[in-house]
Amino acid sequence: MFDIAVGMNDSVVREFHEALNKSPDMAVAVAAIRALTGVISNSSAQTMMGLEKELKDAAAALQRCNPTAISLKAGCELFLRYTTRTSALELEDFSAAKRRLIERGKHIRARATIAELGARFIRPGCVLLTHGMSRVVLALLQRAVASNINFSVYVTEGRPDGTGQAMARELDKLGVPVTMVLDSGVAYALERVDLVLLGAEGVVENGGVINKLGTYQIALCAKSLNKPFYVAAESYKFARLYPLNQQDLPLEHKPVDVGPLLPRSVAVDNPSRDYTPPAYINLLVTDLGVLTPAAVSDELIQLYV
Repeated sequence: MFDIAVGMNDSVVREFHEALNKSPDMAVAVAAIRALTGVISNSSAQTMMGLEKELKDAAAALQRCNPTAISLKAGCELFLRYTTRTSALELEDFSAAKRRLIERGKHIRARATIAELGARFIRPGCVLLTHGMSRVVLALLQRAVASNINFSVYVTEGRPDGTGQAMARELDKLGVPVTMVLDSGVAYALERVDLVLLGAEGVVENGGVINKLGTYQIALCAKSLNKPFYVAAESYKFARLYPLNQQDLPLEHKPVDVGPLLPRSVAVDNPSRDYTPPAYINLLVTDLGVLTPAAVSDELIQLYV
């Protein structure tokens, strides 16, 4: 039995990585949920309790791939919660419960829904600023372009991983006028901007967000200059976390090249993300609707309780 479980967990991890390699645009949480539906399809469990045990083990194996990935953990937890709800509803028909779970895992349209809702915030002649490479933000802007709305975008450089450059290239392909600014030039650029639109790695219980490093300082500047600060995020990124400050975040560092002239005795601190409190966020555009930060808690209760 132990060997079977280990083999199944290896299989789900392999399927997870294959999905990401095959579709680089796929969200990590979606790839995890799809892999978990594969566990259901291949399961030999005869009861819902047995299936839940297999899914929990598989979810734990997936989370070990990247223990600090917030969206991965949130996606797994959300699907497990849906499994529990389904087991309560379909106790008398195990096959129907499995089919329902597989259908739920395969049909996730979060980005399309957010793009439809969020494109309404992009007005003709609008100038917006974004930070990092967010696929859901890109989908939203693609929808605005398809609606023949003319707008322009300031994109931060996004060091150290060059995500801003990747976003700029994608927007340029769409024919959107793009201006890149240094990460340290956000306050300077915001005077020319109508709104800020960013994605999120995770949305936490109080309506705040965890996202690429630099998001918090952009929010601070936007608040000071009275610029609307919007976040586009899928509901599978809603995480049961309640950070009070930056030190409460799971640690994740990325390598950064600061050049050969820095003395070796000088320490370099380069966390990959920061936490933006809800007080600095105007609205969150999600597949559950356009929410205020305060409404996120209510949605999390609906999802998990």
